[in-house]
Amino acid sequence: MKNWKLNSVALLLFLLGHGANAQQEVPMADGMRAEGKIYVIVAIVLIILTGLVVYLFTLDRKVKHLENRLK
Repeated sequence: MKNWKLNSVALLLFLLGHGANAQQEVPMADGMRAEGKIYVIVAIVLIILTGLVVYLFTLDRKVKHLENRLK
């Protein structure tokens, strides 16, 4: 019971601190957004994440195939 209370308080403090940091303005992000470079960064991140997801799905299919061959 004590561990549950401690985790709840820690989560609450984390969320309060995170909300306070979100209110600050970031000049670098504003400059990149104004120049249109932020869209290039978002596109690159999406391409990388898509590649990782596709790789994990293909890897999972190969592992399932090997598991079925072993059975």
